[in-house]
Amino acid sequence: MRGEDGIETRTFDRVAEFVLDTRSDDIPAPTRERAALLLLDTLGIAAASAPMEAGRIARDTAARIHGAGADDAAARMLFDGRRVSLPGAVYAAATQVDNLDGHDGYNPTKGHIGVVAAPTLVALAGLRPALSGPDALAALIIGYEVAGRAALSLHASVSDYHTSGAWNALGVAAMAARMRGLTRDQLREALGIAEYHGPRSQMMREIAHPTMLHDGSGWGALAGMSAAILAEAGFAGAPAITVEAPEAAPHWADLGRFWQIEHQYIKPYPICRWAHAAIDAARELQVAHGFDAGQIEEIRIRSFDNAVALWSGMPETTSKAQYALPFPVAVMLVHGRIGLEHISGAALNDPAVARLVQRTTLATEPRHEARFPDGRWADVEIVLDDGQMLRSGDTHARGGPERPFSATDIVAKFMEFAAPVLGGARASAIRDATLALTPAESRFSDLARHLHETP
Repeated sequence: MRGEDGIETRTFDRVAEFVLDTRSDDIPAPTRERAALLLLDTLGIAAASAPMEAGRIARDTAARIHGAGADDAAARMLFDGRRVSLPGAVYAAATQVDNLDGHDGYNPTKGHIGVVAAPTLVALAGLRPALSGPDALAALIIGYEVAGRAALSLHASVSDYHTSGAWNALGVAAMAARMRGLTRDQLREALGIAEYHGPRSQMMREIAHPTMLHDGSGWGALAGMSAAILAEAGFAGAPAITVEAPEAAPHWADLGRFWQIEHQYIKPYPICRWAHAAIDAARELQVAHGFDAGQIEEIRIRSFDNAVALWSGMPETTSKAQYALPFPVAVMLVHGRIGLEHISGAALNDPAVARLVQRTTLATEPRHEARFPDGRWADVEIVLDDGQMLRSGDTHARGGPERPFSATDIVAKFMEFAAPVLGGARASAIRDATLALTPAESRFSDLARHLHETP
């Protein structure tokens, strides 16, 4: 059905029913189990990023300019504890997570959802102390499903490549509408406001000049939560084009049948996903052939256009280190892993890494470009000092549906990132409480009590 303005209202009806009426037991059990693992993964990155400069600035700024007012629109900040407005809380946490690029993503969206969905759940759950684990996971899943389809719709309808904040604002608005009990009309206004004010920031501008802006997720979260609160108060917004335009309908047709959340990738490294295929290709060559970094004379990386556009020299900042290509490949070859300690401080001047960066060449490979964004492919050649040429062949990044991680892998990653900051006991408590959210009798508050104190 179309209104007088040509808007397709049937799609909104489908979205509204999904957002407001879906029960937790309408969602397949494996989907809820996957949601718990993704929540755990994002909380691990949130913990690890808490001491980082960008996260500290975001939280301090939220405390300064997004102070708590009414009790029904306030929350404690994640891994901080100070009380601010709901929009301020999700802004701070999403900005914090976004600045340690180790959180989940979804290939078709060319972006990330958990970075806003997990902070939104934690913030809103503070106002619902009796929230069950399954209901919490259902809200999280709805955020993923709405945001992911808004992303596909936006990418298909505009020429520029906008950051995740541009579309994950709608996922945040949908979660808030569900958890705050908004009506269908209020949900429609919230989605429209969120889309209108969501940051249409240009992703490739950030790739060319990496900074703390990252993927725009903090401002997307701020816009989405603010939109829901405005709609709840009666503020009107134009219908969301990414939902209700006739050409958007195909992107929403499988809502409630195909669960995008099950197809998110998990990052083994806190580095832009575009670099992961090359990192994995180099890593696997080194494991197979047993050479050390000092034997390497030359590295040749071929990948897709966006990967080759990543920072090509030695980075001066953590942001540039995370949006680089030769640098993380060199770190992997020198150190055998990539942790937070390798992308900050003195590690940015590591002479062994710098030597390999200087010996790396990049090229776009048409066959890898043809498979982007649905795949993240690269191939690597390494020339050793004895003249031996080692070739990886085409390699896909690990951690997604193409090369999935097990639940054990995801839990191990959480502990690797969270335990050094939180301590083993607190990290273990968060792990156990998150993985225990699926039974009907579970309560989100059993997890929430571990999430707000400063590490």
